[in-house]
Amino acid sequence: MYLTTLNELNWAYQLHYYICFRTFRRRPTFAADSNAVALRHAIEEICQRHDYHLLKCKPYPDHLRCLLSLRPSHTISDVVRTLKANSSRLLQHNQLWARGFLARSVGKVRVGAVAEYLAQQSEHHGYSERLLPPVFCHTNSPKALSSAHSSFDLNHHLVFSTRFRRGVFTSTVGDALNSYWLRVAAARSFAIDQISVVPDHIHLRVRTVPKISIETCALLLLNNGQHFLSKKCPQLLVQSGLNELWQPSAYAGTCGEINTALVKHWLSVEG
Repeated sequence: MYLTTLNELNWAYQLHYYICFRTFRRRPTFAADSNAVALRHAIEEICQRHDYHLLKCKPYPDHLRCLLSLRPSHTISDVVRTLKANSSRLLQHNQLWARGFLARSVGKVRVGAVAEYLAQQSEHHGYSERLLPPVFCHTNSPKALSSAHSSFDLNHHLVFSTRFRRGVFTSTVGDALNSYWLRVAAARSFAIDQISVVPDHIHLRVRTVPKISIETCALLLLNNGQHFLSKKCPQLLVQSGLNELWQPSAYAGTCGEINTALVKHWLSVEG
């Protein structure tokens, strides 16, 4: 059975990240107000030029803290590299920043709220009263992720829908797909912490490393998932009248231990 590979997606998204990096050898380069203002203006210009939405930026004498809204195609490592390289050039400073950075995902809701929402999908869609509900919900064992020269915690909520919202998945298929996707994630340096499968769509809680975009992660899951079902359960697609498994669109939202509003307020008032 031949199914078309997805190369791009139409996105609904809200991706917010808190990023911090230090000056070289913790030098107080921005202790003077004039230097701090120059850095802030440089960061604003860089973000505008590269299509990063800067929600908040606060220079400190020896480091910079930013709150950014990014696109699904952006990778954190590339964003940090761009900010460092271009600010060094604009401020005419050859050795401005130290190696490494800190990155955390934040969002309108916290990780715990997303986890609870995924766990309640059976009740939410009215399947819980069925004797054999066509739902698979599972929290996977946490997988440690690492990346050189960075400290990070990047949590995302992903939602995929079947083509025309046809009911394809069963609880058994959801279990098998979860196991297969865990192997894909392990091979490509991201982690699936939680999955919730109902007949016509899937929710996931995914953690990524800074070098992979959430768009790349989503395409890996969608294309590998489609390949898996076409090989293992082709009758499901035939019965549903589908020659493509997925709707060519997705939702991605960040979440974290704290929310966007709190980080934005903290960067506004903290001295």
